[in-house]
Amino acid sequence: MKRKNIALIPAAGIGARFGADKPKQYVEIGGKTVLEYTVCIFQNHPSIDMTVVVVSPEDVLADGFQTAFAGVEVWKIGGRSRAETVRNGVAKLLETGLAAETDNILVHDAARCCLPSEALTRLIEQAGNVEQGGILAIPVADTIKRAEGRQISATVERTGLWQAQTPQLFRAGLLCRALAAENLEGITDEASAVEKLGISPLLVRGDARNLKLTQPQDAYIVRLLLDAV
Repeated sequence: MKRKNIALIPAAGIGARFGADKPKQYVEIGGKTVLEYTVCIFQNHPSIDMTVVVVSPEDVLADGFQTAFAGVEVWKIGGRSRAETVRNGVAKLLETGLAAETDNILVHDAARCCLPSEALTRLIEQAGNVEQGGILAIPVADTIKRAEGRQISATVERTGLWQAQTPQLFRAGLLCRALAAENLEGITDEASAVEKLGISPLLVRGDARNLKLTQPQDAYIVRLLLDAV
């Protein structure tokens, strides 16, 4: 039986660092919201079987979003953290039978709206059939400094360092196990949760264009990338 590839987009955050008057996934760039661009990436990819967006229970901006995209599920079951939001989404997928434990869940940041299709294809092809799963990532290119306050305390050796991106692809059953801990503090991405089980996910070459909209100045770069598509 074919293994499904299900995109799970946690979008319950408020985007405090971005500084807008709304969560950054609802910021408009070129007439569309960031979340719309992100959803379209998965809707237009032939290997994605289903797309789920998990938002906060109080999110009124998500109302009507599901009707705009045929085949997209919008669930108001987001948690207090990204990890809780993903855990809730995976649990519902399994409980409703929409996903089997062996299906692939591709967790992707709502604010990464410039993910190239070829990078998504690469992740599915290289990590979609391995037990440990995998993530998109790029080798660290810049010199990295460790700080004490605002002063440099050390230069970090960058050999072997990678910058994690999303999607992060794992079997639903494995992801459910990894996020089952009562205390998810310190879990900043799905790979870090899986690593706590003693499993080493695969690193799949990502793409520098797969930028996460975090700071206000990022919107300028994102706009340029979207205009170039």
